[in-house]
Amino acid sequence: MFELARLAGIARSSDPFVFSLVKHMNCVYICFFQMPKKEESEKSVTKKKTKEEIEAARTLKRKLKEEEEQQRWWEEEKYEAGIKWKFLEHKGPYFPPEYNPLPENLNFYYNGEKLKLGLRAEEVALYFAQMLDHEYTTREVFRNNFFKDWRKEMTLEERMLITDLEKCDFGEYHNFHKQKVEERKNRTKEEKQVLKEANQKITDEYGFCMLDHHRERIGNFKIEPPGLFRGRGDHPKQGLLKKRIRPEDVIINCSKESHVPEPPAGHQWKEVRHDNTVTWLASWTDNVQGATKYVMLNANSKLKGEKDWEKYEVARQLKSRVDGIRAQYKDDLKSKQMGTRQRAVALYFIDKLALRAGNEKEEGETADTVGCCSLRVEHIMLHDSLDGEKCVVEFDFLGKDCIRYYNKVPVTKRVFKNLKLFMENKQPGDDLFDRLNTGMLNKHLSSLMPGLTAKVFRTYNASITLQQQLKELSNALLNQAEKLLSYNRANRAVAILCNHQRAPPKSFEQSMANLQAKIEGRKEQLTLAKAELKKAKKEAKGNSDTKLQFVVEKKKKAMQRCEEQLLKMEVQATDREENKEIALSTSKLNYLDPRISVAWCKNMEVQLDKIYNKTQRDKFAWAIHMTEKDFEF
Repeated sequence: MFELARLAGIARSSDPFVFSLVKHMNCVYICFFQMPKKEESEKSVTKKKTKEEIEAARTLKRKLKEEEEQQRWWEEEKYEAGIKWKFLEHKGPYFPPEYNPLPENLNFYYNGEKLKLGLRAEEVALYFAQMLDHEYTTREVFRNNFFKDWRKEMTLEERMLITDLEKCDFGEYHNFHKQKVEERKNRTKEEKQVLKEANQKITDEYGFCMLDHHRERIGNFKIEPPGLFRGRGDHPKQGLLKKRIRPEDVIINCSKESHVPEPPAGHQWKEVRHDNTVTWLASWTDNVQGATKYVMLNANSKLKGEKDWEKYEVARQLKSRVDGIRAQYKDDLKSKQMGTRQRAVALYFIDKLALRAGNEKEEGETADTVGCCSLRVEHIMLHDSLDGEKCVVEFDFLGKDCIRYYNKVPVTKRVFKNLKLFMENKQPGDDLFDRLNTGMLNKHLSSLMPGLTAKVFRTYNASITLQQQLKELSNALLNQAEKLLSYNRANRAVAILCNHQRAPPKSFEQSMANLQAKIEGRKEQLTLAKAELKKAKKEAKGNSDTKLQFVVEKKKKAMQRCEEQLLKMEVQATDREENKEIALSTSKLNYLDPRISVAWCKNMEVQLDKIYNKTQRDKFAWAIHMTEKDFEF
C-alpha cells in the first residue's frame, strides 16, 4: 500500500497525466491517462492596448457621456417671456497665444538693405508675408490698407525709413512661413497625437459651460487670432489689421451665483454682466468693422434649439395670415401715398422672390451689397415684353456675401407701372425705394403679426416650397437613390429661390470624370452579367437538374445587383451635376423647418442620416424627437 501511495503521488504531480485506480480479480492497477494539450489559441493572452486605442476609447466614452447628458429641453416647462436661463457658468473665452518672435537670422529688406524690425512691426509684416501666394496681396486696396495700418505699428524710426511698400522685401519671412507649413504637414503620428491631446485639454476646459445645471457645449470659445482682414468680394476694408483682442476688450456674461471666470494673469475683464435675457457668454467689438462679436453656445444647445423652434413656429403662424397680408399689399399698390406704394412693391418682391430686406450701411464702409429696400435704379431694368412674357423685371445686383443675384421675373401690371413711376427722373445711383428703409418695413410687418419680419417671409416661403416640392416629386415606390434625388431636387428649388449659390468645387471636373469612368465600368459588368444569365438560362432550359436552376438564380441576382449599382451611380452623377453651383446646406440649416424633412424620411422610409449628418442631427434633435409622420408645416 505504501508503494501504491507513492506511485499515486507521482501520478498526481505528473502533468499532464492523470491516474485512476482500477481493481480487477483481487488486483489493483494504476492506470495513467495523458491529457490533450491546450491549443495555443485557447491560452489567455492579454494584449497591451496602444496609446491610440486608449485615446479612441476615451473619446468614445466622452461622446457617449455627452449624448447621455443631452438635455431634452423641449419636454421641460418654458421660462416666462424673455428669460433665457437661470444659471450660467463658464471659464470665459480662450485667447490665442502671444506672438513668438522670428529667429534672429531672418531678415527683412527695405530697398535692398537689411532692416531689423521691432516686434510689433515684425508681427504685422509676417501676416502680409504669409499671404504672398494669395491674390489678395496683389490688390491695390488691400496693399494700401495694409501699409497704412502697418505703419501705425511701427516705431517713429521705422516710419521714417519705410515709406514705400514696393521697396519692401518679405521673402525670408515668406519662406520661413512655408517651411513651417511643411513641418506641420510632415508631423509624425506621435507629434499629431500630442497636439490632439493638448487641443482636447483646451476644449475640455473652455469648450463647455453649465446652463441651468446642464453641461452644454460652447460653439466658438476661441477668440480669433490677429491678422489681416480679407472680407468678401471687393471689400473696401480688405487688408486692414485685425488687432489682438485682450481681456480688457471682453465683456463676460454669467449668472450672479456662478464663479466669474478668471481673466489671464495680469489682466482684467472690461465688464462682467448678469443678463439672463441674452444668450451670449462673452462679447467684444471688432476693430475693423465695428461689429460686436459673441461667444455663443453650440448649435445643438438648448438656447440655439429653442431659438430655431421659435423661428419656425412664427413662420408657421404666417401660413394662416399670409393671404390677408397679400391682399393688403395688393391694395396698397394703388395707394395715394408714394411711401405706401413703395412698401407694397418691396413686400411683393420679398414675398414672391424671397429677397432679403437689406440694411442701411455707411457708404465706403462695406462692400457694395444690397437687399430689397436698398435697391438702386441701376439694379433693375424694365421690359414691356421679353422672351414671350409681358411686364418683365430684370434684376442684377450683389446680394449678401457678394453673391450676384440675376433674375428675369414677370410681375403684375400694377407692380410694373409702379416701378416705372419710382424710376422717373432718377439717376442710376439713386435709391429705387427712396421713401422706405428696412426699419420702416419691419415696423409695418410687426403691426400685421407679432414677430413678423422680412426674414420670416423668407423662412416661410422656403419651408412651404420644400413641402410642396416633396409632395410633387416623391414616390414611395422609388428606390433609395431615387428618393434622395427627389429630396435634393426639392431642396434645390428652395436654394434657387433663396439665391444660395456657390462656385463649383475645384475638384468637380475630376470627380465627375472618375464617377463617369466607374459608370462605364459598371455598364460593361452589366453587359457581361446579362450574357452570363442568358447562357445559364439556355443551359438550364428543358433540364431538370436543380444545380443548373441554382446557377440561373445566382446569375439573375448578380445582374440585378449590377443594375442597382449602376442606377445608384447614374443618380449620383445627375445629382452632382444639378447641384454643382447650388449650395443646398445653407437653406437646409437656416430656412427649412427640419420637421418637414423628418416627416418625409418617416413616410418614405429613408434613414435620417441620408439627409442630415451627425452634427446636423444634433442641431435638430428637438425636431427628430417631436415630429410624427403626419406633420404639416
